[in-house]
Amino acid sequence: MKSIAALQAAVTAAPFDGEPTDAELDAIDREMPLILADVDLLDAQIMTIGRTPTELDERRIRRARRRVLAARRDLANLATVAATDTTVSGGVA
Repeated sequence: MKSIAALQAAVTAAPFDGEPTDAELDAIDREMPLILADVDLLDAQIMTIGRTPTELDERRIRRARRRVLAARRDLANLATVAATDTTVSGGVA
């Protein structure tokens, strides 16, 4: 049987302080429109659990799906712009 005692120091060397870093908070801020759109979609879907969706329910779900897709598109476009900004050089060296 293998002992993991030798690995314990590597695993627990850096104590977790429980707070997110600034980079993680920035990522959450960038993704917040998508998170909120996903929550709206889940709310619309949860409302129809256990019953047949009405026409209004179907419209609500369809609109929520469109908001999720738009938020994903916007987030992907932000990532693409950020990637091209970091790879384009400012001038001749």
